[in-house]
Amino acid sequence: MINIGLIGFGTVGTGVVRLLTEQREMLSRRLGTDLVLKKVADLEPDRPRPVTLDRDRLTTRAADILDDPEIDIVVELMGGCDAAREYILASIERGKHVVTANKALLAHHGNDLLAAAAAKQVEIAFEASVCGGIPIILALRQGLAANRIEELFGILNGTANYILTQMSQQGDPFAQALRQAQEKGFAEADPTLDVEGVDTAHKLAILMSLAYGARLDLESIAVEGISKLDPLDLQFAGEFGYCLKLLAITRDDGYRIEARVHPTLIPRDHMLANVHGAMNAVHVTGNAAGPILLYGQGAGMMPTASAVVSDILDVARNLRRGAPCRIPALGCPDALSTARLIKPMNDLVTNYYFRFAALDRPGVLSQVSGILGKYDISIAAVIQKGREVAGTVPIVMITHEAREADAQQAMREIDQLPVVSPPAVFYRIEDPQLHSAQI
Repeated sequence: MINIGLIGFGTVGTGVVRLLTEQREMLSRRLGTDLVLKKVADLEPDRPRPVTLDRDRLTTRAADILDDPEIDIVVELMGGCDAAREYILASIERGKHVVTANKALLAHHGNDLLAAAAAKQVEIAFEASVCGGIPIILALRQGLAANRIEELFGILNGTANYILTQMSQQGDPFAQALRQAQEKGFAEADPTLDVEGVDTAHKLAILMSLAYGARLDLESIAVEGISKLDPLDLQFAGEFGYCLKLLAITRDDGYRIEARVHPTLIPRDHMLANVHGAMNAVHVTGNAAGPILLYGQGAGMMPTASAVVSDILDVARNLRRGAPCRIPALGCPDALSTARLIKPMNDLVTNYYFRFAALDRPGVLSQVSGILGKYDISIAAVIQKGREVAGTVPIVMITHEAREADAQQAMREIDQLPVVSPPAVFYRIEDPQLHSAQI
C-alpha cells in the first residue's frame, strides 16, 4: 500500500481526487498494490466541489500531511512559490517523495529543490508542470533518451493561443479576444503571465533542462508577449503565407543554445499552424528520431490531473521495487552541475517580418531599403498597400536571413526617418525550409 497526501484541493486537486477514487481499482491493478489518498489539506475544506471526500480525510493544516510518517508521497497542487517551496522542502527533509504541477516554482527554485531531493534520495516528479496532459517530460527524459535534441519549439500556453486564434480567424483586437478568453475560463482575471510570455518561459526553462541535461536557467530566456499585437499584422502575415503563434524556441547548434519566447511567423502548412484555440503542441527534433509532434490539452482539471496521477504511479512503482530516483529528475545524474552556453539574442540569425507606417509619397521605399541594405538586410518580398490610416500607408516586408542586432538597429534608424511614423513593427520567422541553412 502506498499512502498519498495532497496539498491543494482546487481545480487540479479535485481532478486528482476524482481519478484516485473513481479509478482506484484500475490504478491498483496497474501498480500491483493499493494507492490510498490518506489526507487532503486545503484552507477551504468545506467549499462545494464536484467530488465527495470523507470529512476525516480533510484538514486545513499541511503539517498534518508533512508530519504523518505513513504518507509516502506528497502531492503539491497549491500553486505559488513561497509556501509551496517550504512544504516541498519539508517533505524532502522527512524523506517523502513529491509530485508537483508547479512550473513557476520549478523554473525559479527547481535547482535547489532537485538538489535537496537528490541529497535525500527522494524523487520530485513534475510531468504536469508543462503542457497538462501531454507527456512531453516523459518523452524527453525517457522516450528520446538516445537522441541529441537538435531543436524544440512549441505552443505551450493555451490562453495566448486562444487569443491569437480569435485575432486571426475573427479579426478581433487583442482586448476583445482577451475578454472572450476570460469569459470562457481560459484566461485569469490578471492574464499578465500568460499574454506576456512569462508562463511559456517557465515551461521552456524546464524543457530545456531535460532536453540538454543541464541546470534550469530561466534568466537566460529572452521573452516577448502578445499584448501589443495588431490584427493588421496577422492579416499581412496571411498574405505572405504565414500565421502568427506565441512560440517557445530552443535550438542546439553544437556550441550554444537558443532560448527565446516571442510571437513568431510560421508557414500556414506547418503542423503547429493548425493548433487552434486553447490547445498546446510541442515539436521536437532528435538527431536519431527526427521530427516529432506532441499535441493535446495543455491545461484543465482532468488533463492536468492525468499527468499528476501518472507521476504518482511512476513514483509508487519505484518505491515498490526499492528503486527510488531510478531515473534522474532532469535525465542526467550531473545535470544540476552542468550549464550550457546561451546564444545572445543579438547573435540570432533568422528571417524577419517588418511593417512600417509611411507617408504615401515617392521615394519612401528606397529610403527604407537603403537603411536595410546598410545593415546587410535584403528584402525577399514586399507589400505596399494604398489604404491610408492616419495619413500613412503600411509597407510590409519579408527579409532574407539577417542578424538580430542588425535588424534592431535598422528598425531604430528607420523610425527616425521623417517619412515614417514610428514605431516600426517586426516579428521573427520560423520557416523549416529556410531554417536548415541556419544550423
